[in-house]
Amino acid sequence: MAATDVQEFIQQNRALADQVENHRGISETNKQWDARREFVLRNINEFEEAQIDQLLALSMVWANNVFMGCRYNNELLDKVNEMADGIVVEDAPVFKTREEIMKKVGR
Repeated sequence: MAATDVQEFIQQNRALADQVENHRGISETNKQWDARREFVLRNINEFEEAQIDQLLALSMVWANNVFMGCRYNNELLDKVNEMADGIVVEDAPVFKTREEIMKKVGR
């Protein structure tokens, strides 16, 4: 779903989009929210209404990994990365692990 596709989807599904907008975090930048909103909109039909909190939690895991470098177990990351397949985040930060930094310093 490209940015124009997301905007088109939002226009065609205003009630759903408004519901999703209520879940924007107060500290999320526009860039972070645009990506996380796309994640939620891409996957919302796979979750029943009672499971929306689970979808929102998965979207936060994905966003925290992409934008803040948070690490999670491989099974969880594989799941959220599969759910986010095709979402393009331009200029996403690149993070190094402590181990990678220490290897460089130890040279």
